Amino acid sequence: SLQAGWLGQKEFPPSLLAPESFNHKKFFQISGMSKKSSNQVKEIFRILDNDQSGFIEEEELKYFLQRFECGARVLTTTETKTFLAAADHDGDGKIGAEGMDLAEVEGPM
Repeated sequence: SLQAGWLGQKEFPPSLLAPESFNHKKFFQISGMSKKSSNQVKEIFRILDNDQSGFIEEEELKYFLQRFECGARVLTTTETKTFLAAADHDGDGKIGAEGMDLAEVEGPM
């Protein structure tokens, strides 16, 4: 797993960890993910793509927080679908490697 420390954070604020509170834009801002190099983003994608299919599917995305902080909760269905919709550029229900353009997914708050 990546752990929060890998992103330069000791731990994530509780406001991101409470159910129905996850906001991917806020997460990217707080974690500094949008400032990662393209190689670092590819590594993050590889870790999130648990089955190594070349895509991050909804089932994998719901475990997003757990990839960064041990013991973190899974995303709710609503949070997962919102996050997926922000990064699913072709509407196929999954995120391809090109969907990991974090600056684009982050967008304006």
